[in-house]
Amino acid sequence: MERPRQAHRRRILKKPLIVLQTKPEAARATFFGYAKNISRGGMFVASVNPPRPGSRFVVEFSLPGRGPGRAVCQAEVVWNRTFSKRGPYEPGMGMRFLDLPDDQATAIDSWACAAE
Repeated sequence: MERPRQAHRRRILKKPLIVLQTKPEAARATFFGYAKNISRGGMFVASVNPPRPGSRFVVEFSLPGRGPGRAVCQAEVVWNRTFSKRGPYEPGMGMRFLDLPDDQATAIDSWACAAE
């Protein structure tokens, strides 16, 4: 018997998380944007110049109150929204985590559930 899939819980952040981006060929992390919501599957990152869908990056971020450790994984831009003067929505991109370790995905789930 197949178990129903659990819906990903998404936490809307009161204070955005700083997300760092590291290009594979670069040794240093570079400022990337601010995460505005997050779930175990991915995040929305506000950015004035979001990369095109299909772009991949190594991303790093920390969850508030979860100690000094950072989550690090490959992420792919699934959709983007460019700046529009009259647009009602903030520019940025939806990113999907590609290889987030299970323990970090579980930590995101428990952190997101604690906010409810």
